[in-house]
Amino acid sequence: MSGDVIKTDAVIIGAGPVGLFAVFELGLLDIKAHLIDILDKPGGQCAELYPEKPIYDIPGLPVVLGQELTDRLMEQIKPFDPTFHLQQRVDSLEPKEGGGFRLKTDLGTEFDATVVVIAAGGGSFTPKRPPLKDIERFEDTSVFYSVRQVDDFKGKTIVIAGGGDSALDWTHALHPVAERIILVHRREEFRAAPDSVNKMRALVDAGDMDFVIGQVMELHGDDAKLEAVSIRAKDGEVTRTECDVLLPFFGLTMKLGPVADWGLNLHENLIPVDTEKFETSTKGIFAIGDINTYPGKLKLILSGFHESALMAKQAHRYVYPDAKYVFQYTTSSSSLQKKLGVK
Repeated sequence: MSGDVIKTDAVIIGAGPVGLFAVFELGLLDIKAHLIDILDKPGGQCAELYPEKPIYDIPGLPVVLGQELTDRLMEQIKPFDPTFHLQQRVDSLEPKEGGGFRLKTDLGTEFDATVVVIAAGGGSFTPKRPPLKDIERFEDTSVFYSVRQVDDFKGKTIVIAGGGDSALDWTHALHPVAERIILVHRREEFRAAPDSVNKMRALVDAGDMDFVIGQVMELHGDDAKLEAVSIRAKDGEVTRTECDVLLPFFGLTMKLGPVADWGLNLHENLIPVDTEKFETSTKGIFAIGDINTYPGKLKLILSGFHESALMAKQAHRYVYPDAKYVFQYTTSSSSLQKKLGVK
């Protein structure tokens, strides 16, 4: 990377769905954006952990997969030609004399931006790794913490470990393609949606899958190829279960990272904002999506979309201090439709 500083209207930290939609709202107001994300592709958790998981609460889309939502958002923001800086983390953010901010990533990329939009979800996230000996040896070949392509598991015998929504969701999603599903959870009760649990129990009663109350204790296999796992049942008996794949779903570890050092008056690792413009305690720095907190906050993608619109309105005042903000509808504004390439 050259030593040149990239000058832009806005830097968006986080390229998940909310960060992507922020590009759209800013673009309608002629605000150019660069996005920085620690992952190797846009989409955040939707693309990284749940690309084939159905989402049911996006307005106008009765059901959409995580990757499909990302693809649709990428198509929607294409007219604004955003620039992505992936596999980078913002390490420092400092105010500049005269206004604006200087940001620097762990790869040395530097930005001068008029406004900064933090859309980092819960921060950097990593799946929780179960404490199993030599598990690293099997990762990405036989042990996976997410499902990128359902067809990759076709004809496999799969052990799924966990008792939350992810474990149950993938039990149902992979059941049609797998040779056999063995769900392992340490107790009879689940933290997942009751409907998902009931459907799982129906499959077990029909003999179409197995459910074991217990814990995975040991992995067996050579050359990173899993052959079996040892499961200790509730009564203490340990059995060896042959399988091709282990999917442990024990949640995510969230790390806020350098954001914690930016003087934003954090509250329980979240950034307080006002609900008029979703600005932080520092003027010109906004927080949208799961990273922020305010009375009545709901951690939903659609909430982040709403927050993006109000954020962009205030950002316009900083980027164009001498221009009057004019609210327009995309359905009737010829100037907005021209920006969007509508013919």
